[in-house]
Amino acid sequence: SSGINAEWPLRPGVAQQHFLDKEDHYGAHNYTPIPVVIARGEGCKLWDTDGKQYYDFMAGHGTLNQGHCHPKILAALHEQAGVLTLTSRAFHSNLLAEYQEYMTQLFGYD
Repeated sequence: SSGINAEWPLRPGVAQQHFLDKEDHYGAHNYTPIPVVIARGEGCKLWDTDGKQYYDFMAGHGTLNQGHCHPKILAALHEQAGVLTLTSRAFHSNLLAEYQEYMTQLFGYD
């Protein structure tokens, strides 16, 4: 068996229900997520809190298409987190303009 959960509709396991109940109580109800509580990921695979394995076809709705826990990305993240973890968009960053220029030139935009 591959360990991939093919059940639909998805039914949360025991370990997941705790998190689902807590999120339902304390969280904002702006949309209804899939009733799966992800605990870890590696590459294109995810595991829930009950140990079931899934393929991540969501890719963070376009924000996580590189997969999970890639060693080079983790190294870059660790290096950057030692300098500055996150800059709110309420402020400017010394790297954002450089990145914007790079991407504009890479894609041939004006």
